[in-house]
Amino acid sequence: MKATVLASGSKGNCTYIEGDSGAILIDAGLSAKETLKRLELSDGKKDLIKAILVTHEHTDHIKGLDVLARKLGVPVISTQGTLWEFEGKRKSDKPITLEAIKTGEEFSVDGFFVKAFSTYHDACDPCGFCISENDTMLGFCTDTGQITDKMLSYLQKCDSLILESNHCPIMLENGPYPVFLKERIRDVKRGHLSNNAASECLNKMNGDVGDVILAHLSEENNRPDKALETARKGTGLFADSINFHVSLQHEPAKTIEI
Repeated sequence: MKATVLASGSKGNCTYIEGDSGAILIDAGLSAKETLKRLELSDGKKDLIKAILVTHEHTDHIKGLDVLARKLGVPVISTQGTLWEFEGKRKSDKPITLEAIKTGEEFSVDGFFVKAFSTYHDACDPCGFCISENDTMLGFCTDTGQITDKMLSYLQKCDSLILESNHCPIMLENGPYPVFLKERIRDVKRGHLSNNAASECLNKMNGDVGDVILAHLSEENNRPDKALETARKGTGLFADSINFHVSLQHEPAKTIEI
């Protein structure tokens, strides 16, 4: 199994995961045209894609979803709340296949076995995913204000992890955002994971992860070097055994082998 973050940030999110027999996307926050362009740039194979998994209904995660799902002829899979919200935002009445899932229950997509888990964000029914194939597992967790013990119990089983590291608390506090938006971002029940919170999560994993991709970095309230430094400090003695990466907003990140 291998994974490529095609885009990550407030302007659009999409991740391509390829296995032995097929592939899936997580989120479709870019236009369908841009998604396919970045897929080609990163040597992804659109004909292998069997489904699009969706974390939640915010625009930076579903902007191109309707068109892309129809172009690829694949189902959209997410929690029922997210699908209801997505249906309400659709501008087309052309048919599309929607498949509702429940958090904590495993489902399969063409050789992948997936479990969704609930996250903490200002969306209807947001979730993250643990995706396994053969003996490897990838965790995907972004757009959450906190990592609870229950969430950690899922992530600790993963061999590699795509984890939100959205903002530096000091940069956020001193940055240009209005007070209400700053409060929303750092709200543990509906916001985004800080560098420090991501670091604490990694610390609790005790080095039992091969690759970590830091995701959904704010362009205004974070820098890649700050996110990386904080993550490495969090893993302490295990830092040298982990391959750290940063996903970018404007170009595909390096593909990782899991």
